[in-house]
Amino acid sequence: MWAQARCLRQHGGTREVTVAELQKLTKLFNLTTDQILNYDENLIPKEGVIEDKTVIEQMQLLEQLDEEDKSIVFKMIDKMLTTKKFKDFFNNNIATL
Repeated sequence: MWAQARCLRQHGGTREVTVAELQKLTKLFNLTTDQILNYDENLIPKEGVIEDKTVIEQMQLLEQLDEEDKSIVFKMIDKMLTTKKFKDFFNNNIATL
């Protein structure tokens, strides 16, 4: 895969990545040139899935987030819980009328 990525498409053809471009890629991806040139697809992080985890595992995964992302997740959950409580309240009170 990386061998294919080393050649950039340009007007229907291909060209090798220049040293300057390689240096920019090392900074962009925070990798060494060796890591880029000898890239191992098996080292690609897999998509994080939280739904199939236990509650404890879910909390451990949430703890890995930085503080800002954690705050956003908790605010979203708070909003959803509040909305559910209001829906339940109105459904229960309207049903009794």
